[in-house]
Amino acid sequence: MTAPEFPRPHPYRAAGDASSEQASAIDPRAFIATLTRIGKGAAADGQPWPERHQMPGRRMALADADCALAGLRIALEMLLAAERVRQNGPDDEYVGDRVMEGLMMACLALTAQVSARMRPEE
Repeated sequence: MTAPEFPRPHPYRAAGDASSEQASAIDPRAFIATLTRIGKGAAADGQPWPERHQMPGRRMALADADCALAGLRIALEMLLAAERVRQNGPDDEYVGDRVMEGLMMACLALTAQVSARMRPEE
């Protein structure tokens, strides 16, 4: 068996990994538990993808795309707010060119993630 060409979309744990046992022992409302559920295919609202007629891998891809789109919306809202402050706000409130570039790069990366997850596997 050869190694996959692309990295896994989620952290990979071996079957006997102790960290997975610790994750189930913590409060399910805790931050790490929520991240674990999201990593196992929960959509942006924290629930699995609702369409049951999809194959499990496709449901996970759609949930990943949903999460990326939610993140993209937040990043774009922050970018828009920063641009409005740059144009109309006081100079000391402007976040700076490097932050603006970082927000744009985040938007590009999230868009690429959505595009990759929406494309059906061949």
